[in-house]
Amino acid sequence: MALKSYDDLSEMQIDVLREIGNIGSGNAATALSEMLGHPVSISVPKVRILDYAEVVTGLGGPETMVVGLLLTLSEDVEGMMMFLLQREFAHMSLSALLGEEIERFDQIDEMGMSAIREVSNIMAASYVTAIASLTGLTINISTPDLTIDMLGAIMSVPAIHFANISDKIIFIEDEFGNQEQSAPSHILLFPDVASLNKIMTNLGIDL
Repeated sequence: MALKSYDDLSEMQIDVLREIGNIGSGNAATALSEMLGHPVSISVPKVRILDYAEVVTGLGGPETMVVGLLLTLSEDVEGMMMFLLQREFAHMSLSALLGEEIERFDQIDEMGMSAIREVSNIMAASYVTAIASLTGLTINISTPDLTIDMLGAIMSVPAIHFANISDKIIFIEDEFGNQEQSAPSHILLFPDVASLNKIMTNLGIDL
């Protein structure tokens, strides 16, 4: 039986999404290593199906300031992908790329914003490539929209867009690091239900 909502995902299907997350995170670590010019390690990512409130609470509450990058997925898989980057990740990236020390988000200038957008582009491509390679599906991603705002405001965008589809999201929590520091990265995937069915079918998973 085809999936009608994220609530219908079985434990085996969630394990499949977890494995996709593992491969995508490994690809992202490799791509970041090449971009930043030094090895980047990664912990085993946590992949969970959560509702919006759980994400907001887990990341410190609606007033927590984060960098949010929203990308649109199109072609065989439609939906959205969002990166939520906290100050530590911005600091790690910008110190390696531009030699800048970032203590507050309001210290990030236009060049810093451009650098973060490029890092996110590379990371997004790593996850999308993992899904496309495993499923044989064609997936395009848009140029990311970047904003720095409170978590509650940023999360309202996909919550409104997907209000009639699901109140659940695929939440991937990573920990990237180098010899000097580590930084969390949170990836939220919002494929629509039809796309989720395509992914499972192409992976040979019974519905």
